[in-house]
Amino acid sequence: MPDEMLNLPVIPLRGLTILPGTTVHFDVSRKQSIAAANEAVTTGEKLFVVTQKDPVVDAPGFDDVYKVGTVVEVKQLNKMPDRIVRVMVEAKERGIIHSYNEENSCIKGDIEIIKEPNEKITQVREIALLRELKDELAIYDGINHELTPVGIKNIDNQESLSGTMLQIIMRIRMDFKTKQKYLEANTLLERYEVILSFFSIENEISQVKAEIIEKVKTNIDKNQREHILREQMRVIRDELGENDATSDIDEMIEKTKKLNADDEIKEKILKEIKRLRMSAGNPADSNVLRNYIETMLDMPWNNCTQENQKVEDAQAILNRDHYGLTDVKERMLEFLSVRVLTKDKGESPIVCLVGPPGTGKTSIARSIAEALNKKYVRICLGGVTDESEIRGHRKTYVGAMPGRIATAIRQANTANPLILLDEIDKLGQSIHGDPAAAMLEVLDSEQNSKFRDNYLEVPLDLSKVMFIATANDLSTVPRPLLDRMEIVEVSSYTDNEKFHIAKEHLIQKELEQNGLKRSQLTISDEAINKIIKYYTKEAGVRSLDRTIAKICRKAAKIIVGKEKKSIKVTSKNITKYLGKEKFRQDEANEKNEIGIVRGLAWTSVGGDTLQIEVNTMPGKGILVLTGNLGDVMKESAQIALSYAKSVAKEYGVDSKFFKENDIHMHIPEGAVPKDGPSAGITMSTAIVSAIANIPVDRYLAMTGEVTLRGKVLPIGGLKEKLLAAKDAGMKKVLVPVKNKTDVEEFSTEITDRLKIVYVSEMTEVLKQALVK
Repeated sequence: MPDEMLNLPVIPLRGLTILPGTTVHFDVSRKQSIAAANEAVTTGEKLFVVTQKDPVVDAPGFDDVYKVGTVVEVKQLNKMPDRIVRVMVEAKERGIIHSYNEENSCIKGDIEIIKEPNEKITQVREIALLRELKDELAIYDGINHELTPVGIKNIDNQESLSGTMLQIIMRIRMDFKTKQKYLEANTLLERYEVILSFFSIENEISQVKAEIIEKVKTNIDKNQREHILREQMRVIRDELGENDATSDIDEMIEKTKKLNADDEIKEKILKEIKRLRMSAGNPADSNVLRNYIETMLDMPWNNCTQENQKVEDAQAILNRDHYGLTDVKERMLEFLSVRVLTKDKGESPIVCLVGPPGTGKTSIARSIAEALNKKYVRICLGGVTDESEIRGHRKTYVGAMPGRIATAIRQANTANPLILLDEIDKLGQSIHGDPAAAMLEVLDSEQNSKFRDNYLEVPLDLSKVMFIATANDLSTVPRPLLDRMEIVEVSSYTDNEKFHIAKEHLIQKELEQNGLKRSQLTISDEAINKIIKYYTKEAGVRSLDRTIAKICRKAAKIIVGKEKKSIKVTSKNITKYLGKEKFRQDEANEKNEIGIVRGLAWTSVGGDTLQIEVNTMPGKGILVLTGNLGDVMKESAQIALSYAKSVAKEYGVDSKFFKENDIHMHIPEGAVPKDGPSAGITMSTAIVSAIANIPVDRYLAMTGEVTLRGKVLPIGGLKEKLLAAKDAGMKKVLVPVKNKTDVEEFSTEITDRLKIVYVSEMTEVLKQALVK
């Protein structure tokens, strides 16, 4: 058993060896290492640091570390960003680790303290060794220049061999394996040999490196001479007229002269062509310059296509391809009319179409391009997180290219295309910049005439481009970017609109794509309506399109198998092709019930009904909320409870009721997250109904935000909510009075069979809802 054995916390170090007599700091991030440092500070005991054999190993075991390390005292701990802790230690003595195990989430080991031998060396020998060491150091530093004047002075001031070696090893860039050898050496002479061996090897390597550099320099001078000679030969050939007049460079110059672009752009291209001519001997530079010049010559610059000036033709194309979307069509026809009156001088609009998926936002953009006789290019912005994707990369980078906007214009080969910025609400940001910030200049009509792409390095005029953006949710679009766009809402389709879209567009499209003729497959009107109601549930028509495609595929199989020559799908035989019904329509409750109220909700995929249930039970006055509610909805529930308390006396409810009873509010479908303020009046009505023991009209639905004083505030997504109420068989809907103008804009198709009651106070809501 060794004389002195300590059980200490252990920290394995990556690529770092700490020597006794030094004060150093290092960073740790592994949980075990942080726990070891904390334990040393808490208990006041020492710490054992030992170097890993391989720095890459993340969870080193006993065999992964050297056995000789250093016992240190922890002087300071500082928490750094990213869960890193900086540890400052003072190294005391060497030690040997005999065991390695985990205790209290940190590594601890049995450490044997190494007693340093009492060495004696003659003064003459020490002086001789010091001189030899300093000579080798002088050669090393003369080549590598690592020592500062202060470092040299500190080394010279040392009088002992051990002190000089410690100063050298602290100030020279030495790999951790050499330092480990120095740490493991037991005598002064062994340590001296480690350092001297290091200097001998490094000085020899440096000498070889210097010889190689000299040879490389000689070769470079030779290559430079050859380059000059080649240039002289080229000039001589030019003088003799031996060069072909139709060379690549001459063709580029001719194209530049004919280019329909501003003088600034032509001068830039000619300057780069001159550089290309001069870099004939450098293939790398030549390729970069050639790609740049070809890109510049391919850009349309001032070339524009002639736009359609006939409003009637444009309207016919829009109506041919899309049913509904009145607001979008109207806005495009307004733009075209202004262009006709201003003779193509009106500003191109920057429109953002906002609505649920599958409502035709992307496809209407293609039809608008055809209606206006513009080239159409689509840029998908979903998931773009690099600003260079918009602004381009500087041409000096490897694989540099223009940004997506410049590339789209090059692809369209015209300066006035229609560019669709698809999914603009899904732009991201990262360490490479914020693409949304780059889009600010693109979509600003005051700035985009001088848009600067990093690759092109000249202004690019975007003022003639018509930008149409699409988005599902505006809440994720930065406010400054939103301010630069004209918002046009593309709302959910009604069942009637879906019916017409299916009958006039989708069925014919799927027949053609599946190789069927109209005579081979017919789908009855009743079947179409059944598909809409019981096989799809969406704001748009994508699922409807896929469902019709499924019927076409089933029909194709039957016809190819020669089972039938023609097929008619009806509401009676539709299950043969689509299986059982996937969705059930929401229905009114069987009877008027206490504490159950039908609310209305809006999501990015359309409207839905929301049944809110409230129950009371003996307790301590706690409000329990279930149903996966968001923070805003939880606050609405608290407001609803406060309002209910304020009107409780009017319904014969004693104030003690709220102290002696718990109130449980639940919204079914707990797996679906729910949030938003528009269920305020619904929650208030449900609580009042439950505490007053008065049932609620089962054919009534409502939507609106509520204040503490019972004021009803306006909400959004009203069209989708009314459609959901209608589908659920509701007969009466309570709507905030401030939403009256919204309802007046809706077609009778939406409000038909619904009695809309406008409310401004909770008293009006309760009067309509509670059935006494």
